[in-house]
Amino acid sequence: MRSKESGKVRYAYGVAMALLLGGSAFSLATGQAGAQVPQNAPGTSALAPRPGAPMSFADLVARLQPAVVNISTKQRVPVKSQGNDPFEQFFRQFDPTQPQGDQGNSGSNDNQGATREAGSLGSGFLISPDGYIVTNNHLIAGLTGTGTVDSVTVTMTDGREFPARIVGRDETSDLALLKIDGHNLPFVRWGDSTKARVGDWVICIGDPYAVGSTVTAGIVSALHRSINDSGPGAYDRYIQTDAAINMGNSGGPMFDLNGDVIGINSALISPNGASVGIGLAIPAELARPVIDALMHGQRPQRGYLGVGLQPVDEDLAPAVGIAKGTGEMVRTVVPNGPAAQAGIQQGDVIVKVNGQQVTPDQTVSYLIANSKVGSKIPIEIIRGAGTPNAKHGTIYVTLADRPTEEALNKIAGGDTGTQGPSGTTAPAAQKALGLSLAPMTPELGRAANLPPGAQGVLITGVDPNSDAAEQGLQRGDLIMSINNQSVNSPAQVVAGVEAARKAGRKSVLLLVKRGNNPELYIAISITGR
Repeated sequence: MRSKESGKVRYAYGVAMALLLGGSAFSLATGQAGAQVPQNAPGTSALAPRPGAPMSFADLVARLQPAVVNISTKQRVPVKSQGNDPFEQFFRQFDPTQPQGDQGNSGSNDNQGATREAGSLGSGFLISPDGYIVTNNHLIAGLTGTGTVDSVTVTMTDGREFPARIVGRDETSDLALLKIDGHNLPFVRWGDSTKARVGDWVICIGDPYAVGSTVTAGIVSALHRSINDSGPGAYDRYIQTDAAINMGNSGGPMFDLNGDVIGINSALISPNGASVGIGLAIPAELARPVIDALMHGQRPQRGYLGVGLQPVDEDLAPAVGIAKGTGEMVRTVVPNGPAAQAGIQQGDVIVKVNGQQVTPDQTVSYLIANSKVGSKIPIEIIRGAGTPNAKHGTIYVTLADRPTEEALNKIAGGDTGTQGPSGTTAPAAQKALGLSLAPMTPELGRAANLPPGAQGVLITGVDPNSDAAEQGLQRGDLIMSINNQSVNSPAQVVAGVEAARKAGRKSVLLLVKRGNNPELYIAISITGR
């Protein structure tokens, strides 16, 4: 379970999608299961209630519910030594043979290797009559962050229990595929969530809090909902519903009124961890490419551009001179990555990917991840946005295969550059931006925990009443550019502010680096100063 807290707590149970392997595809394609058909196959019965407000979902639920299962896991996790456990000392008064814990600096620790049993509970659903089951990766991932759980048990609605083996898992999309040994099992098929509309009825089935199979109903409240505070990613694109989704529903299916799986219940937004009518499900169409890859025992392929991005929001839009939500700014470029090799630069604004407009619903991450690896696609950019020399252009990029999450974390490390020349302090910058500035020196860079050779102008003070303070700038931050023009001295910052003022701009765009974190673009107001 992931949780975030910013006025409200978000409990995200991960992104659950369906996975298949060759065995299930073979049985479905060749009809090994005989005349058996999916529980939600057309023509098996009148699954859908009458149009409009239905009198009952009972007939629909009766056919779908048997294909939804409870998933429980067990694993042994290490137990840290408590050292000065008062209970240990108490018992040793009466039993000198009682095992001792950590004894100061002696290096002995009899608790070394001790473990305890831990587990998780969730939901899943059968996607083939021979026992392939969809669930979340986080339900079967090791609590220590590596490996998987020791055992997985699947419980059917009729009470039958099966030991399950883990067939495949994908950390990026948080998908997992399990297999139980069985035949003629109830199963369901995928639908098309692209046809879902806000206001459509949906039914969610799962096992919240391990109380047993539970059915809830609601409507599609929103589409393409994002819950990532740092901006939507390739898989941060949920169907929102007011159907109750609670802890334990993770991995369970969301059905439309045709009985087709259009989403996988995976998250909720709540101040207390219980359902308040904001449940989220990953759309079925995002699962299908992952399913197809895992069906063939392959690692899912996703397009990779090799850039760090931030949306052009209401703060950045005035500084770059374009409407908010109509593009994303490149804040970092991975050396030797596809974008770098094609000529995309830091500060470029990407407005279209392969002919599709970049919007909050269609982010660059989403469009790239869902593009074919190895394909050469056009990317429309604005270079020098917010300056008199702004130019529109198209760059053709050959997409690579997205690296693993572990590899991406390494790529996202600190950046380095060449040391810039020193200058003199410029008191005028305090008046212009509410900032005190100093030229960059190796000593200041070390004090600010910046990478060796970092280039720019260091912030040595921030007026608490300034817009810069409201935007979160701090002492020790490094200004690398202003309005996409590199700066090496406080005087250049002042010149950039004055140039923006003369051009009628209400704000300036700063590229800022804090410590070893990736660079970030921040728009600072210059009105009224």
